[in-house]
Amino acid sequence: MATAAAAAAILLRRRASLSSSPSPSPTPRFSSSLARLCDRIRITPIRFRSMASASADPFQKIQIQRDDTTFDAYVVGKEGAPGIVVLQEWWGVDFEIKNHAVHISKLGQGYRALIPDLYRGKVGLDVAEAQHLMEGLDWQGAVKDIGASVNWLKANGSPKVGVTGYCMGGALSIASAVLVPEVDAVVAFYGVPSPELADPPQAKAPIQAHFGELDSFVGFSDVTAAKSLEEKLKNSSVPYEVHIYPGCAHAFMNSSPDGLKRRKSMGMNDENPDAINLAWSRFSSWMGRFLSS
Repeated sequence: MATAAAAAAILLRRRASLSSSPSPSPTPRFSSSLARLCDRIRITPIRFRSMASASADPFQKIQIQRDDTTFDAYVVGKEGAPGIVVLQEWWGVDFEIKNHAVHISKLGQGYRALIPDLYRGKVGLDVAEAQHLMEGLDWQGAVKDIGASVNWLKANGSPKVGVTGYCMGGALSIASAVLVPEVDAVVAFYGVPSPELADPPQAKAPIQAHFGELDSFVGFSDVTAAKSLEEKLKNSSVPYEVHIYPGCAHAFMNSSPDGLKRRKSMGMNDENPDAINLAWSRFSSWMGRFLSS
């Protein structure tokens, strides 16, 4: 069976062959870090169940229109509550991002969580597929999807709306603080947008960001990227917090059995429930502070 390293190399070569495109990918740092990670370990592709197929799925599937396109979104939580747009990791709308959305909907007095399907129904079932999907993403279009999702929540009873995201979604959530004026607050997990996509000092919404001390995705979510983000936010006009969690690697918030198995298959063996609980507590305080009426 081919290793993820081989798959990543093929995809990176394919991306290099498209380098003449007028719209450069905003994720080269993450992709190169992934290639180095895959070079260090052998990864057997693992297939995971999709939460979308579970019989007890609590989500309402809706469609949102923006410009000349329509995309699916998944909503959970009580109507009339503050809204939070929840942005996927590079895997797509899978079991883990839905786990996060359900958890978010139950925090504090409750939120209405909405997951926009940025990949239009596609889900990466192994590392190579996920990287391929992320590298093919129209990032500017994804920002427009986020704006349309925020507006849908506000038009359907949520007085204020925040944005949160993980990995790829973390970078997009920070971008939304810069590029989507309707956003009221952001919490980002282990991801920073490239300067081609968004400049953090231009943020218009408060930003809280979370990173793992052991994160190895250089320039995207490692400690250096986290500290650089903090320095940039000092030049913004919005409240901000940047938190770094000792002993935690990338995607440390993924604590479901399947999520842990997938992280371990990528060489991330840390498990830190205390850090997860602390991050959720900070998340709840931040969103409660800025989304309360």
